[in-house]
Amino acid sequence: MILLGAGAGRRLGGADPKAFLPIGGRPILAVAAAGAGACPEVDALVVAVPSEWEDRAREVLDGLATPVTVVAGGSSREASVRAALAHVPPDASLVVIHDAARPFASPDLFSRVLGAAVEGGDGIVPVVPVTDTVVRLRDGVLAASEPRDELSFSQTPQAFRAGPLREAHAAADASGASFTDDATMLHWAGFEVRAVPGDATNTKITTLADLAEAGRRMGGVRA
Repeated sequence: MILLGAGAGRRLGGADPKAFLPIGGRPILAVAAAGAGACPEVDALVVAVPSEWEDRAREVLDGLATPVTVVAGGSSREASVRAALAHVPPDASLVVIHDAARPFASPDLFSRVLGAAVEGGDGIVPVVPVTDTVVRLRDGVLAASEPRDELSFSQTPQAFRAGPLREAHAAADASGASFTDDATMLHWAGFEVRAVPGDATNTKITTLADLAEAGRRMGGVRA
């Protein structure tokens, strides 16, 4: 499994990269890794962190029962995934990719995407339904509304067959294309991506308000 923690987190204004900021007294990276490691189907972690933060990451993850390999990430999400993929054994059939910025992903969610990947499809993405009205704006004026029954929010962890994942990354690298997640990349590359129910509590830390809320949640979280 690949855990991505190489983002700078500039919107959070901290001196440390996002993955090393504390929530409930523990680094975000440690909480996310513990949740992934608690999934019985996850047999190893490859963790991408900012360059020169590798030793700190090893300290943070010391004691995790799941074997961990720490690598330097790149300047983009795609580059970080590729750096981590280089350390995934070539005989691995499935690869899970997760953003450390979603530290509350449950072991059950990891099991769900992996189980769906075994059943079929080139990639699996967990999604939650859009409950608000979504409108399209043009120059500040409402131009259209979008049907909510066709819209969902995507999450990580996402599971992939290793071959299509590597092919999609090679194609994206050659074309210079950029994507917000790997499921979108696989779809762009022509592979089949299936959806499974996500988890509304699997929130992402993006803003200072998100960080504060995550800290409050850690009062009742044991990972």
